[in-house]
Amino acid sequence: MKKSSYIAVFAVFALLLVGPEVTNAVTCSVLQLAPCLSAFTSSNPPTTACCDKLREQRPCLCQYLLNPNLKGYVNSPNAKKVASKCDVSTPNC
Repeated sequence: MKKSSYIAVFAVFALLLVGPEVTNAVTCSVLQLAPCLSAFTSSNPPTTACCDKLREQRPCLCQYLLNPNLKGYVNSPNAKKVASKCDVSTPNC
């Protein structure tokens, strides 16, 4: 194989390695936070499942905070404690 062919093959592989990263879109549904219900409404600590869902739903928190029906729950003192324990920062919306 010619040297130029090797360079072309290498270039194609390099482009494949640094190609665009595919990300999964988050489906914003407050129901996804169901594992956090106990922690939001009592002094129970958040579960691992709760923290995982809270991190997953982080891009949706502004949407929830701007919804008058959800704001009281998402912005409650307990919800803030849960977010803090899960190392999820509350966005400024």
